[in-house]
Amino acid sequence: MKYIILLIFFYTLGFASIKEINSFEANFTQSITDDKNKTLIYSGHVIASKPQNALWNYTKPIQKNIYISEFSVTIIEPEIEQVIIRRISSNFDIFKMIKNAKEVKKDRYLAIYKDVKFNITIKNNLINSISYKDKFDNDVKIIFKNQKQNKKIDKKIFYPKIPVEYDIVRD
Repeated sequence: MKYIILLIFFYTLGFASIKEINSFEANFTQSITDDKNKTLIYSGHVIASKPQNALWNYTKPIQKNIYISEFSVTIIEPEIEQVIIRRISSNFDIFKMIKNAKEVKKDRYLAIYKDVKFNITIKNNLINSISYKDKFDNDVKIIFKNQKQNKKIDKKIFYPKIPVEYDIVRD
């Protein structure tokens, strides 16, 4: 779960350049390939803003909304009418990590967090993709499209809207 949270935080990136991050919005496609070369593909939309706010709206193959704040993650799953709320004990600052990423060659950066190497590719001063190997040895790649960066985002979007009839699980 920590790497999922880290990945979600990583999605919160948006920059005028890799060193200037304030907000980010994009459509995304996420592929996860296991050691048997089986690939799962997810897609959706992400909106993120400093310091550590993000909303991941997964639309395919299932609908799921993931709200991230500095100290919690709320996962709303409409198909099963369930909400999972998890506290985060880490004060991980993804924006700082990206700011400190090292350029390995033109438009390619490497960021390391807890022994995980995140490869970041840039195109036209925007994050084009992020790839890494998760704790289960899966290859994860996220490709962004229609990126918008450093635009003003209403903070209200980051507050979960939980239907009263949903079950709530606190973890």
